[in-house]
Order: sequence, then structure tokens, then C-alpha cells
Amino acid sequence: MKALRNLLDNIKPHVQKGAKFEKFHSTFDALETLFFVPNTTNKNGVHMRDAIDLKRTMAIVVLALVPALLFGIWNTGYQHFLALGQDASFWEMIGHGALKVLPIVVVSYGVGLGIEFMFAQIRGHEVQEGFLVSGMLIPLVLPVDIPLWMVAVATAFSVVIGKEVFGGTGMNIWNPALVARAFLFFAYPSKMSGDLVWISGLTKGEGVVDGFSGATSLGQAASGMAPTHSIAESFLGMIPGSIGETSTLAILIGAAILIYTGIGSWKIMVSTFAGGYLMGLLFNLWGANALMQVDAIHHLCLGGFAFGAVFMATDPVSATRTEKGKWIYGFLIGFLAIMVRVFNPAYPEGVMLAILLMNTFAPLIDHYVVQGNIKRRLKRAKVAA
Repeated sequence: MKALRNLLDNIKPHVQKGAKFEKFHSTFDALETLFFVPNTTNKNGVHMRDAIDLKRTMAIVVLALVPALLFGIWNTGYQHFLALGQDASFWEMIGHGALKVLPIVVVSYGVGLGIEFMFAQIRGHEVQEGFLVSGMLIPLVLPVDIPLWMVAVATAFSVVIGKEVFGGTGMNIWNPALVARAFLFFAYPSKMSGDLVWISGLTKGEGVVDGFSGATSLGQAASGMAPTHSIAESFLGMIPGSIGETSTLAILIGAAILIYTGIGSWKIMVSTFAGGYLMGLLFNLWGANALMQVDAIHHLCLGGFAFGAVFMATDPVSATRTEKGKWIYGFLIGFLAIMVRVFNPAYPEGVMLAILLMNTFAPLIDHYVVQGNIKRRLKRAKVAA
């Protein structure tokens, strides 16, 4: 690291204001602060200091996403060879999965960071670190056979329209990764739904074993059939689905990292699962169709529910800020996600719409929580007087 530090120190004078390459100051600053904590301090006023900055916060979230990414790579290979009826070793599955998944990750980061750097250079500001997480979230919520050009278009849309037009990191109304997924869902529905998009190579239909459809459990239930995958299979993740959303176990490992480090709100996670479970129980009592008859616990393990509850709903920018508001916000996400999933089978991934809807209402929830606190304090003051 000392050699790297010396290299950066030698380059730094050439990118400062007034130097030959001053236009690249934002790019240099982003690379320097990626490896080293900035040594700048305030000169006046009182400021709260923390041992962790935004870049380190984002890095922890990316670390928490690694279990879901690694399992998604393996599951991509597993589902591919299962569809072909072929036996394959662990490393063959990993190899096939890596060849399919890693290009999506590279395109997501390449396009997103490229746009972030461009905006920083034009504005003369520091490069914002928010896309370090969004760049990983976007691939994990997509089907594995999504064309790479669609990944690039959706990523550009999420960065420019979902974030930069609002002022950049910390100013966005909606979760940028969900904006990308919603864009693809409505712009290219044939690539985001159906039975053929979740397993690599299945779209060609060559050599697929008889009886293998590639349908997800949600797709089967929406068609009026009982899910063929058990709760245990859904929890472990050995089922078709988006790259990083199938394994609830891997997602919960990430949740443990976020909660232990204090990065993710456990209140939002718990209340989201509670809202979804309660809604599932109510539908179990009704039991009017196949989706209503899916076990409430099973609902929490299907589709992107767990992934959304842990990594999307807890986005500190687009979620609620007040402590009571977090309980309300999370509960409504879980409640609405299962409601959309059941009442509108055309949108079985109801968690996406539920989170985007509650992102919109998060400031309103916080407003009423704050106003309620003010009224209670004023009432106590009058009584004391």
C-alpha cells in the first residue's frame, strides 16, 4: 500500500486546480478515496465525526451482497444443466454461471460509473459513491438471459432519471436499482417475465429435457397451479428466478452483516417480513385461488420478497428516517407486496411495486410521525403548566 500511496502522491499535484490535468481531479479523487480514507478536516464549527465514511458504508453493503451473488452464479449453472438433464460438477456449474452473470455485473458497473464520472467532471464535483451498491443490485434483480444492451440502457436510465435529475446520491426519491428493474419490466416485458427468461439457454429450447418448463413458483401459482418447489428448496434457493433473489438463506446472511454493522435497519427488515406474513395468513384463510393458498412462510421465500426486504426497502435515502416511521413503512411494504402478488397475477413480483410506492410515501409517513410527536409534547407541556 505504501507504493500505491507514493504513486498517488506523485500524480496528485498534476490534477489540482490550475494544473495541466485539473479536469481529471474528480476522477483522481474517486480513485484515491477508494483506497485511502481522506485526511481532510473541517476548519471551523462543530461537526459530528464517524470512523466510517459513505464509501466504506457502500463497501459493506456490497460485501453483504456477495453471498447472494455467489449463490446466484452457482444456481445459474445448476439450473442450466438441470434443464438439459446433464450431470455437472460444482466447478462446471460455477464456470457456466460466471460466464453468464459476470458480464451483466461488468456492464452495470461500466455504464453506471461512466455516467457518474461524466456528471462529476461536468459539475466539477467529487464522484459520488452511491452507485457502488446500485451497480451490484441491478444485476442481482435481473433474469440471467437478459441481453447486455438492455442492462446498459436500464442502468443509464436509473442513474440519469432515477438519481442525477434529483441531484445525485442522497437526493433520489426512489431506489435506483428498482427504477432500472421497473423500466425493463414495462419497456421489455417479454425479457422480464414468462418461463423462458430465468434459465440460461432455455430460450433456444435446444436439448431441454421433457417436462422442464423453467417456470418459477410464482409463475406456477399465478397460472392456477400449486408450486412444485418446496419451502426448503425455496429457502435454500435451488429454484428458477432472478440472479440474486432465489436464496433466502444467502440473503439472510447478508442481512446479518448489515444489522451487525449497523448499516441496514433491522426494524424495516422485521416489519416487512411481518407485514408479508400477516397478509399471507389472511389470504390462507380466504383461499380463493392458488396464490392465496400458498403458505404464508412460503410467500416470504418466493420471488424477490426477501431480497427486497433486506437490500431494497432499507435504502437509507428513499426509506423513512423516523424510528416509528420505519415500522410503518416496512409493514406496508410487506403487506402491499403480497396483496399485489395475489390480486394481480400479471405482477407476481409485487415487492418491486410495493417498495417504489412506499418510497413515494416515505416523506409523508415521516411528516405525520414528527407532527404526532410535536402534538404529544405540546399536550404534555400544557398539562405541566
